[in-house]
Amino acid sequence: MLTGLSLRFRIFLLFAGVAAASCAVVGAALYFGYTRIAETTPASGFLLAGILSIFGLLAISVSIWLLFDENVAKPVQRLSAAIRTTAHANVDASIDFEEAKYLGDLAPAAHAVAWRLTNDSAETDELVSDATAQLASEREQLALLLTEIPVAIVLVSSTHKIMLYDGQAADILEQVHVPRLSASIFDYFIEEEVRAAYDQLIELKTEIAVDVKGARGNLNFQLRLKKLRGMSGYMILIDDATARIAPEAPRPLIYDFEAAQHHFEKEIEERSLRDLSFVVFDTETTGLMPNKDDIVQIGAVRVVNGRVIPGETVDQLVNPGRPIPAASTGVHRITDDMVANAPDPITAISKFHAFAKDSVIVAHNAPFDMAFLHRYGHLSGHAWDHPILDTVLLSAVVFGADQVHTLDALCTRLGIEIPIALRHTALGDAQATAQALCKLLPLLSSHGLNTFGEVIEQTRKHGRLLKDMN
Repeated sequence: MLTGLSLRFRIFLLFAGVAAASCAVVGAALYFGYTRIAETTPASGFLLAGILSIFGLLAISVSIWLLFDENVAKPVQRLSAAIRTTAHANVDASIDFEEAKYLGDLAPAAHAVAWRLTNDSAETDELVSDATAQLASEREQLALLLTEIPVAIVLVSSTHKIMLYDGQAADILEQVHVPRLSASIFDYFIEEEVRAAYDQLIELKTEIAVDVKGARGNLNFQLRLKKLRGMSGYMILIDDATARIAPEAPRPLIYDFEAAQHHFEKEIEERSLRDLSFVVFDTETTGLMPNKDDIVQIGAVRVVNGRVIPGETVDQLVNPGRPIPAASTGVHRITDDMVANAPDPITAISKFHAFAKDSVIVAHNAPFDMAFLHRYGHLSGHAWDHPILDTVLLSAVVFGADQVHTLDALCTRLGIEIPIALRHTALGDAQATAQALCKLLPLLSSHGLNTFGEVIEQTRKHGRLLKDMN
């Protein structure tokens, strides 16, 4: 009935109603107190009238607050979240006109702005798509050319962080450690030997050849180090004779040249979110009790510089050492036969620990999954002391605690589609969570939250959500 009136007039009616109700309550209280004077004393009558007035005004205030919260505050919060999502996450977020019906022309105006942003973004995306296609073509040609070169290539920053590696290098590095962008080159080769070679390279300013041992000490490599022209850092060339990669296998070119600009010397709380490397993971288990159940699958992907890095994944079945309950198989579709030859939980988690080194761990409802990691960590001697972000809490910071924060709800809100075949698989859910993280990062920035410490401070306000989920 009121939706046809202007917003200003409805606000006037609201305040007029508050005033009328307050007058009515005070008047009724005074009348009731007056009727009691004959039975008691005037002072008692006025005291009773005052008490009744106070409780009556409090009841009016609470009622008005509930109405305002439900019909104004919550719709405004959701409307602003929809606009931010459209503007910063490149998602065509829907606006619920029925929910915002008491906000006058605000919802249609916001929809018009969002529609305009979407159209402008589509036009820009088309231009970017053309340029990206050209770059992708050039990148494929470069990757093919590198494939023909009989050496593996790794580009390393002056702070000894990996900026680029090709398919040959990935296969060779994996013999020592899981290949990872922004990881230290010392994770793969003995630090003292690499530093000595680098110091010699800086002094001679030319190419040098050196024999180094793998970080685990069980492999030897012949490396050539070359200074990079026009940028800091150096190139490592490795004879690919020890590579196990098949000639016909895909050989992706993985790179992040901004790794050289990241400020690793800062404390984690002071570092920008864009300077951090994230490992987003999920587990499938025999049940929902971390103190008794076991992992049957672990999946993980890496996010560097706000994007999911192709090829840097973990997709590992795990043998729990006992039968998998039929109810659990019904959810994740993992059977005893599938895990018969898989590694045990401690072995699998130890490998994942290496994959997650020097990264922020991210999960949806992290306490559940982390409980398994901590339990196995006690048995294997691995300390899971990584910084942790939970996308449940990030969702609450961005969209408000009153929203639903399941993985499905978050992905729907951010325009992320989880293929049915991948839902409730560890890697599928990890990939969906990683995509959500990539869209949440710019939304957090739009709220003025740019450092890890600022984000953690906000997520602590919503810790109750995780307690309710576990």
